[in-house]
Amino acid sequence: MAGEAPSSKSRSKQRGKSPKLEANKAAAGRKTSPANDRENGGGKGEVENPFLDFAGKWHDAWANGMNDLLERQRGLNPFLNNRHPERVKPQEEGCPPTDVEPAAKLTSVDRLIHVMLGQAMGGVSPASLGLAWMDWSAHLAMSPGKQAHLMEKAQRKLARLALRQMKSLRKSEPQPPCIQPLPHDRRFDDPAWREPPFDSLYQSFLLMQQWWHNATTDVRGASKHSLDMMNFMSRQVLDMYSPSNNLLTNPELLKTTMEEGGDNLWRGFLNAVEDWERTSAGHPPVGAENYRPGKTVAITEGEVVYRNRLIELIQYKPTTEKVGAEPVLIVPAWIMKYYILDLEPQNSLVKYLVDRGHTVFMISWKNPTAEDRDLSMDDYLDFGIMKAVKAVEAIMPDRKIDAVGYCLGGTLLSIAAAYMGRNGDGPLNSVTLFAAQTDFSEAGELKLFIDDSQLTFLDDLMWDQGYLDTKQMAGAFHMLRSQDLIWSRLVHENLMGERAPMNALMAWNADATRMPYHMHSEYLRHMFLNNDLFEGRYEAFGHHVSLSDIRAPLFVVSTETDHVAPWKSVYKINLVADVPITFVLTSGGHNAGIVSEPGHPHRHFRISTREASQRYLSPESWLERTPVNEGSWWPGWVDWLDALSSGRTEPPSMGLEGTDYAPITPAPGHYVLQT
Repeated sequence: MAGEAPSSKSRSKQRGKSPKLEANKAAAGRKTSPANDRENGGGKGEVENPFLDFAGKWHDAWANGMNDLLERQRGLNPFLNNRHPERVKPQEEGCPPTDVEPAAKLTSVDRLIHVMLGQAMGGVSPASLGLAWMDWSAHLAMSPGKQAHLMEKAQRKLARLALRQMKSLRKSEPQPPCIQPLPHDRRFDDPAWREPPFDSLYQSFLLMQQWWHNATTDVRGASKHSLDMMNFMSRQVLDMYSPSNNLLTNPELLKTTMEEGGDNLWRGFLNAVEDWERTSAGHPPVGAENYRPGKTVAITEGEVVYRNRLIELIQYKPTTEKVGAEPVLIVPAWIMKYYILDLEPQNSLVKYLVDRGHTVFMISWKNPTAEDRDLSMDDYLDFGIMKAVKAVEAIMPDRKIDAVGYCLGGTLLSIAAAYMGRNGDGPLNSVTLFAAQTDFSEAGELKLFIDDSQLTFLDDLMWDQGYLDTKQMAGAFHMLRSQDLIWSRLVHENLMGERAPMNALMAWNADATRMPYHMHSEYLRHMFLNNDLFEGRYEAFGHHVSLSDIRAPLFVVSTETDHVAPWKSVYKINLVADVPITFVLTSGGHNAGIVSEPGHPHRHFRISTREASQRYLSPESWLERTPVNEGSWWPGWVDWLDALSSGRTEPPSMGLEGTDYAPITPAPGHYVLQT
């Protein structure tokens, strides 16, 4: 009947057919049929078009083959049956109907190809790499001045190296190096590298490294992203071929091998086999089993007082007779498990707060699976922070909250604080951000993996799995610090035969989580790619969010060597927030700088407060003017919280009996144990 949808049987017959080709073939058949010619009074028949006939048959065969591929893939991957339908533009009036289902299916074929390529290349888009290389090489080829400059530099470096070697041979004593390693490069610290011939090897390597840096910077016309990508990739290749990675060119390795008669190589082989077995079985690294949440880490006493599909909310038991009137709610990142802030008793930030008289609540995120693929940023905001705030307000009514966000949790907290501050002061007494970015225009080398091509490949990988896997995330972070996390580890564990002793922070780092497809895609595109939050375009629950709507004073902590959230990027919140901001720059990296308990050796920090009415200082000026303090920043932060408190009061009950917030299970709960 007219208006009825075609049956599934008729749709299956039409699948893979092109309406235009079918119409052309039918028209061609009518024109070349003698019967048609006689019926129409025609004389001589027209000549057949063999190319059109061949094209139609080829298209049908190819489309049916793609359909068969998809059907087989459906059997192998059940999630293909639940894909989001492709968005189709509405049909314009007067246009012939389009065959939408085959178009959507062929888009799925594209996704599957991207999945296979992405898995083969570790999630890196070959198109993005190729475009970066073409951009760099084409502009370098059109820059004879830059080429001449590079040739001159190469000649000067060779001359310096040759002159040093001649002096060394003539005087039979070591000569000052031509070039020093970068401050963070510890590969050539051993004195044996100063002896010939190893001094020539490491000096030539460092000179080559410096030359490639010059070759991949300041190429006129090439985009900054392309140059940064080429600089990064050249470092990856050079780090791979460093003389420190080779038994025959590393004097430390040679000495150890000769002294031990090769026993170190055998131990290293056994270490490699054990690592392979553990990785294949999905087991944690050697020694990590000694650091289990609830046993040796995350042992601060508390109760899970609320649970939903995304979070468990932990309330910690007070250890003082009086507590601060305002509770502390901590929002960790869901890219990590919460217990980095509750490691062992001596370096637990949670225990430190509780012992200083604060009531602490902690969000513990669920480790998502493929079933959670459609969770969005709004879901994390709603089921995460908003539900946690509601629970804390029920347990401690008429109290404002000191909210704390770490890393990605800090970014989400800044969104929540701005959203809640749109119509007034909101429920927050203060906002503390640990290594959390609100501006992503200078987000460090992670930006190398963020462009339209890269995100398309990453989207398709997550579309296939339903989430971003822990190994894929770890691979990206390892590439950022390949010198330390890949090659130095390979040398020490697989060539030296020496395993680095496991500690609580290393074990936590190996206890990774997954990221749901929809949420992570939104996060990367809205934050890293488009910088929507900082530029005022981000929407939460359908409303635009402005960071200037944050009403609570801010305490912002950044770290000096953070490769995830560079401190100058974190500092940019000073440009948009209209509240007093206390800014801290502490020694250490993204994790070690935050887990910086009092008494930790070799720690220092800078701290200053800018009132809302004070003029802005550039990060360079701030660094120059702010004095260095030795020790941990933790006491200064707790003093800041105490100064904002309305006083001391009796500790609250653990949860709220008879409501949705009654104690469920002892801390650390169940979600943190999910693998």
